[in-house]
Amino acid sequence: MTLVLPHIGRLPAGPLNAISDVAGVTVGHATLAQGAIQTGVTVIRPHGGDPFRDKVPAAAVVFNGFGKSIGLVQVQELGVLETPIALTNTMSVGSVATAQVISAIQANPEIGRSEPTVNPLVFECNDGYLNDIQAMAVGAEHYRQALASAAPEFEQGAVGAGRGMSCFDLKGGIGSASRHAHVGGMQYCVGALVLANFGKLAALTLAGQHIGNGLRRLQQAAPEAPEMGSIIMIIATDAPLDARQLGRLATRCGIGLGRTGSIYGHGSGDLALAFSTAQTVPHRPDSAIRQSACLHDSLLDPLFEAVVDSTEQAIVNALFAAESVAGRDGHRRLSLRDAAAGRP
Repeated sequence: MTLVLPHIGRLPAGPLNAISDVAGVTVGHATLAQGAIQTGVTVIRPHGGDPFRDKVPAAAVVFNGFGKSIGLVQVQELGVLETPIALTNTMSVGSVATAQVISAIQANPEIGRSEPTVNPLVFECNDGYLNDIQAMAVGAEHYRQALASAAPEFEQGAVGAGRGMSCFDLKGGIGSASRHAHVGGMQYCVGALVLANFGKLAALTLAGQHIGNGLRRLQQAAPEAPEMGSIIMIIATDAPLDARQLGRLATRCGIGLGRTGSIYGHGSGDLALAFSTAQTVPHRPDSAIRQSACLHDSLLDPLFEAVVDSTEQAIVNALFAAESVAGRDGHRRLSLRDAAAGRP
């Protein structure tokens, strides 16, 4: 079976076809890949400054809540981010959240004293098929490494938090994409980044083509196990939107996810978060808020389309970018390319 990386939808991609096409957004990884340890951390910075001091509007949506993320309650209540976004494996959420808090305190020593506490934001997926998740190998140093390495250009596939992830019973991981949309005479960028760890092979759909059963026949696969995955979908945009509108964008991630063959299975935690870089919200109440006028809701359809297409494209890109990986107890996940070529 010959596969060609498709361009999803009709909207053009940005120059990097990544979430970092939204100006100021950067991504960094720390990857642990040795024997049974196949895991890591991925960090998304919304801008180059201190997000505790200069927060960005944000909103989160839970499609299926089988997950252990931390920080969503305050995002939903206040509608802002105040740390970078961190992705890791399920049993490393605590260590990464602690590392986020320590990093914020180092930059703002009065946190928890004269200043309020900080809200760490960590999303997770279960990489325990390939990774010895009980080893809890991810530490504070890996968060710091991912944060320090954040840049506009970054790797995709089996890297960072995506190292041990599976997608449609193949190798999954980190994928990213972007789309440009015209709204009211202005061009805006929408970028997506996914941590793809979901789906059953028979359901895999590539740009509208059901290819999963063909791949199963090539692999002579055993009967499928129940869905035990997850996906985290992060959307960034430079369009001026408030938290309520960003929640509407995040909801559209589910359409792009569904197009690839997901049914939000019982054991799958499916979450999305969207944020805007068009303005920042100062931490101190005596600082002026330089607020851009939000787009009218009736103009949002092109951004919705951009979210749907960039989310689907990011999942596809994760599958195409990932390499085959062997990990815990001899477990192995083939990459999409190796599976399509009939390689064992």
